[in-house]
Amino acid sequence: MHIPQGMAYGMLTGLDPVYGLYVSFFPVIVYFFLGTSRHVSMGTFAVACLMVGSAVDKGVAKFGGVFEGCNDTTVSIADVNGTNVTQIGSTGACQDEIKLQVAMAVTLMVGLIQLGMGVAQLGFITTYLSDPLVSGFTTGAACHVFTSQITHVFGISTARYSGALKLVYTYRDFFTNIPHTNAVTLIASVICMVFLYTIKTYINQNPKIKPRLKMPVPVELIAVVLGTLISYGANLQRDFGVTQVGDIPVGMPIPKVPNFSMIPDVIADAFAISIVVFAISVSMGKILAKKYDYEINSNQELIAYAACNIVSSFFSAFVSSASLSRSLVQENVGGKTQVVGLVSSALLLLVLLLLGPYFKTLPKCILASIIIVALQGMFRQFFELQRLWKLSKIDFFIWLSTFLATVLLDVDLGLLVGVVIGLLTIVYRVQRPYACVLGQIPNTDIYRDVKVYKEAQEFPRLKIFRFENAIFFVSVEHFRNTLYKCTINPRHLKTEISKAKMRAYKQREQQEVEYNIR
Repeated sequence: MHIPQGMAYGMLTGLDPVYGLYVSFFPVIVYFFLGTSRHVSMGTFAVACLMVGSAVDKGVAKFGGVFEGCNDTTVSIADVNGTNVTQIGSTGACQDEIKLQVAMAVTLMVGLIQLGMGVAQLGFITTYLSDPLVSGFTTGAACHVFTSQITHVFGISTARYSGALKLVYTYRDFFTNIPHTNAVTLIASVICMVFLYTIKTYINQNPKIKPRLKMPVPVELIAVVLGTLISYGANLQRDFGVTQVGDIPVGMPIPKVPNFSMIPDVIADAFAISIVVFAISVSMGKILAKKYDYEINSNQELIAYAACNIVSSFFSAFVSSASLSRSLVQENVGGKTQVVGLVSSALLLLVLLLLGPYFKTLPKCILASIIIVALQGMFRQFFELQRLWKLSKIDFFIWLSTFLATVLLDVDLGLLVGVVIGLLTIVYRVQRPYACVLGQIPNTDIYRDVKVYKEAQEFPRLKIFRFENAIFFVSVEHFRNTLYKCTINPRHLKTEISKAKMRAYKQREQQEVEYNIR
């Protein structure tokens, strides 16, 4: 999976696909020595690649004009309603060099930030990134990933936007240019996506067939190989205008120092990327560690991720992250240690040294199809909304607001909005914690909220009140009000008793008057 996903996600950053292969090679080796998880697969990941691509676009915009090392080359930046549009008037080689320098600077800065967090023992910060926040953010980021690849599926080109409403402007250009769709590219993309989805859903994930397979069908690699062969045999680029990957350099990249002058301009993006990569990677590691009954050290993981990114930045690679899909495949085929990563690195080394040029004719639409099909897991997170609405309106609000901010603003701003809202809800929850009346589930010793679980039964003349927080000066008023609301308000009870006594007294007086009259 490293080979097709590495090339596909490399393209997602706006760089050439070969740089994704570098990310699938160097971080895996570094993590083998420093990581504490036995099962996670380091390398490329859609959300991380998208954020790097966004940082690259912003970096190019910030370094408009003549870029050092690119003589007689200008980078023109237009502005559309506050949204940057990047149009680089340069040779292809110079344009790629600009993007690569920005990506390397971002990667180095991400590594340095993660190193500082690891040394400062800040592994606990993931506590403040709740599951609804991460889920809403990754779903919104998946919309950006899908949008960035849909143009390759149709074989049309649009400007790369950054900033607020970038998706709106991208789709405006997309529908404007849709009459120029390359029919062969679209047909190839549809066939590839149907093939990928069918094999993944009905064979690799089929509970009846899956146990019989020693390993999942490498459907992405099959698609890459078949796409390359068909494109070469049918001359798809020459005869039908299908865009291909192009030349892939042979050998290992020459080590070079990142451009330190760019670092001040990429700090904000690097900080957001470092937090997201750490949160996603350590969450995957904890899930697999819990399954196999061992523990991972969050602070040591930070240092491992930092080393992966710092080393990668000197070898023309961008930010790496753990991948859930590859980690699960690595687990399913029997991988129990990071030695599996060394084996995959050896195979990648073979591709880099010998087989790279053979992928020259691979259509880009095949890589785009691989990315889009891989997003189905993220888009399934929409189904969480119904469950969140029933369980917690606050978590529902966090998910939805983070998702909308990520889609309408941008990936980094969406994360910031989600974190701010998450922190505000913590204050709200401390002041107004969850409280309810419990009822017994029939024939069990389990007690649940009677409003959520309709089968829960209360005891006659008895209330079981649950208050999910400490009682102190901030929450005491809410505790009193909810307790009175769920049970009996003694003030109202006292008033009712007084009224009842008054009615009884008047009734007794009336009876005495009637008796005297008689």
